[in-house]
Amino acid sequence: MIVYPNCKINLGLNVLSRRADGYHNIESIFYPVPWHDMLEIIPSDDCHFNFNGLNVNCAREENLCFRAYNLIKRQVNIPDIDLFLYKQIPFGAGLGGGSADATFTLKALNELFSLNLGDDKIAEMASSLGSDCAFFVQNSPCYVTGTGTTLCPLNLSLKGFYLVIVKPDVFVSTKEAYKMIIPRHPVVSLPDLIKAPVTEWKNTIINDFEEPVFSKYPLIRQIREKLYESGAVYASMSGSGSAVYGLFEQKMTIAGEFDHCIVWQGFLS
Repeated sequence: MIVYPNCKINLGLNVLSRRADGYHNIESIFYPVPWHDMLEIIPSDDCHFNFNGLNVNCAREENLCFRAYNLIKRQVNIPDIDLFLYKQIPFGAGLGGGSADATFTLKALNELFSLNLGDDKIAEMASSLGSDCAFFVQNSPCYVTGTGTTLCPLNLSLKGFYLVIVKPDVFVSTKEAYKMIIPRHPVVSLPDLIKAPVTEWKNTIINDFEEPVFSKYPLIRQIREKLYESGAVYASMSGSGSAVYGLFEQKMTIAGEFDHCIVWQGFLS
């Protein structure tokens, strides 16, 4: 079985409060993006995990696909598998690529072995692997609250907008990024702000991580500024970074403008 895990972008991100368990309550809007990894799972007599594409620099036991497989295997007696992951979505980008790989592993195993696990059960399992993981069960626009695991479907379409994502050679630690944030509650919540035309988002929809991250990594700010200079109607860092995206009203040609960066571009559907 072959599946194609996709990533997401954050349309706004507000850090609301620090929780007693050390995590933070947030609000954000997750929007799926057709930038994919490729994942193949084959029943096997032994358990082999193979990674190609971008370097997956962690031990197999720490990889989210391997953890997803073990999570199901502890609950249901499934065979060993060979898993092949071709990685194209970059790490440390705020795009949820690893979370997508984990959730698509759960969904693929469920289908491949006819486990008949419902979406609610898969979402519960996915949430135990990471805050962003449950989003990729339904994989449609959602208003996200809590630690990122409380999802409310949102009637939102950016179909026809041209999206450019730029990932510089910079790693932003999510843990360190949170330490630079002073939690606050916005005057107007994101579901209300998102109702305005995209051309008005620039001055209203913000990512709380941007200013502290921009201060530490000026290159990320420069990328956002260049996207605006190129004609983006809205540009923002996704998650805690370091990827920055721009929404354009028409197709753009930006090849060569972002040296030493990973760039993805395409129309949203």
